[in-house]
Amino acid sequence: MTVQRATAFAPASVANVAIGFDILGFSVDALGDTVTVSRSATPGVRVLAIRGVAEDLPLEAEKNTAGRALIAMAEALKLDYGFEMEIQKGIPLSSGLGGSAASAVAAVVAANALLATPLSRIELLKFAMQGEAVASGSMHADNISPSLFGGLVLTVGIDHPRVKQIPVPDGISAVIVHPHMFVSTKQARAILSRTVNLSDFVWQTANLAGFISGCYTNDVDMIRETFQDVVIEPQRQLLIPGFAQIRGAAMHAGALGCSISGAGPTMFALCLKADAQAVRDAMVAQFAAQNLQVDDWIVAVQSEGAHVVMEA
Repeated sequence: MTVQRATAFAPASVANVAIGFDILGFSVDALGDTVTVSRSATPGVRVLAIRGVAEDLPLEAEKNTAGRALIAMAEALKLDYGFEMEIQKGIPLSSGLGGSAASAVAAVVAANALLATPLSRIELLKFAMQGEAVASGSMHADNISPSLFGGLVLTVGIDHPRVKQIPVPDGISAVIVHPHMFVSTKQARAILSRTVNLSDFVWQTANLAGFISGCYTNDVDMIRETFQDVVIEPQRQLLIPGFAQIRGAAMHAGALGCSISGAGPTMFALCLKADAQAVRDAMVAQFAAQNLQVDDWIVAVQSEGAHVVMEA
């Protein structure tokens, strides 16, 4: 019997992971978005309701990341039926935790369960990327891919993306600290210089290569030595009050590295599990010194990606 209704959960994500601007990200399953999609006899896509921590979002499907992703899917597949959806937001707006991406991912994963012939994850990725472009102004997959596939993910290419899940050494955790403030993704991208010094390009490339090789070879010292963003972070840190103090406190508490999650203002640190609590306490204390309240989590870097939680 054909599935008429499905609900999917898509986790939050940390994009860039310091040294992989627009190509690297990891999933954060401590929070995420849930989307329920139903078949409709009338072609087209309709957003019926948006609830949760961010309700003030467009109900017009074309202007909604989840809606636009399903429009792309329906048009590409030339479906003779439509989709209706309800969105439960679990990720705050403009948090740097991939909320717009998670909605798009949850929508396509739920809709995929309604198709007579389900699509591959790569095909779903392309539709979700079109939805994400509504929020960020451009297509990139560093939030979409980890939310969809789970874990630490490298994505190469836009028109024909290739996705590689990267192993993370046992014993490494991520500390996520989200301050109660807003940073627009479009604003955070607009402040970036369009040129990079050759020396910084070489340094950043070496850091990305070293980090990934450290992950594959369980070389924690290599991860620590290469976990430094010399291109994007210096430009965006001004958007986060007390950034230098927060990062310094995390490193002093034992973090392997600490940087900005996506466009910010959320910050994250990678650390050994034994140091995770001290790193979290140090970061939270420094945000408090800036009179900023926060939400915080200690999570595994390796976690499950988007998945269907209900079919009917």
